Amino acid sequence: MTAHRQLHLGAFMRPAAIHTGAWRYPGADPEANFSLDQMRRSIRRLEEAKFDAFFMADHLALLNMPMSALRRSHTVTSFEPFTLLSALAMETDRIGLVATASTTFDAPYHIARRFASLDHISGGRAGWNVVTTANPDAALNFGQEIQADHDERYGLAREFVEVVTGLWDSFADDAFVRDRESGIFVDPDRIHVLDHKGPSQAVRGPLNIARPPQGWPVIVQAGASEAGRQLAAETAEVVFGTPSSIDAARAFYADLRQRMAAFGRHPGALRYLPGAFIVVAPTQEEAEDRRARLDSLVHYESGIGSLNSMLGYDVSGFDPDGPLPEIPETNAGRSQRERMVALARSKDLTIRELAQAAGAYGGFAFVGTPASIADEMAEWLTSEACDGFNVMFPWLPGGLDDVVDLLIPELQRRGLFRRDYQGRTLRDHLGLERPSNRFF
Repeated sequence: MTAHRQLHLGAFMRPAAIHTGAWRYPGADPEANFSLDQMRRSIRRLEEAKFDAFFMADHLALLNMPMSALRRSHTVTSFEPFTLLSALAMETDRIGLVATASTTFDAPYHIARRFASLDHISGGRAGWNVVTTANPDAALNFGQEIQADHDERYGLAREFVEVVTGLWDSFADDAFVRDRESGIFVDPDRIHVLDHKGPSQAVRGPLNIARPPQGWPVIVQAGASEAGRQLAAETAEVVFGTPSSIDAARAFYADLRQRMAAFGRHPGALRYLPGAFIVVAPTQEEAEDRRARLDSLVHYESGIGSLNSMLGYDVSGFDPDGPLPEIPETNAGRSQRERMVALARSKDLTIRELAQAAGAYGGFAFVGTPASIADEMAEWLTSEACDGFNVMFPWLPGGLDDVVDLLIPELQRRGLFRRDYQGRTLRDHLGLERPSNRFF
């Protein structure tokens, strides 16, 4: 069974843990977000464990939360992804390097050039997490008083991806002749001028860097709204997500594959890696105790800040021990908003309880022993609920070490996860084909 199909594992880094109580956990590094030494240690351990990729999330503003929440949260600030991943590329040889970059507040030429550079620097290990930026405060940092409409952002993103991939195809793979005798460095007949003129972008090209080693860095996307699913089905090669259960994940993945067929894409061109918060320990009781201790460190102020960010709406002025009010539609991200509203309604949670869940990462989690978690992961994989997981660690460095030292050996023992890399590029790790050049 597993000899033919194994898990793919990404490491979700922000760059540190997503849980708002993580920095307070005994033994945790409270300076992890801005500690290059801690990031170097983390990625080395992940590469030793043969993880597919180190995934660097990003935000273009402090998350939209009051200052009382900001003073308690370690998740709102972090390194700029390209700077960090370029440095970490020098510390590693195989693990993939996925950076988040916005299609709303950047230019296609910038994005194409940065990712092509990272792919060359790393020897073909770059991936682009395509985001449209849901935080309305980000708009204010880029001279926009009003955030663009949700569906409009995704429409712009589709054209943006088309331009970026077109720029990556500016040079044929054999364009650089470098013939000393003739003095010919590059063949101009093997260079394509994109000359794109579309509804939102006008980009001449060509890109001023050779075609990336992978052809294109791997395209990653995480949107779960209707518009997000359509963008993923048309363009993504890896999709992250936050399903509430194995059944929800299975339905989401089936929906994506069906949408891909409408675009003429084979389902084998996509890997689905839902997010999984993992707390692993030698015994079930110890794992549950660790999770409970971690959750107890979430302060209401940081929890309400996380909740406001997910909802795209400030509920801090309402009675914390009352029900969640009706949340109006906004232009912020929809999938997280819908997930938190559904959680509140289904479990009749107060705002305080919902804030606790938001601050403690209320998404899907594996909490247990190496054997129990491996059992669950195997069920997800074999029932076509996923191709693997984007792992969220409870704290650094200990929570990451537990996954590497306890869970990974168990997965490897069962044949569920690789013991060594079989290639050098991120596409090799994921089993994705290198895209052909559309112009040559």
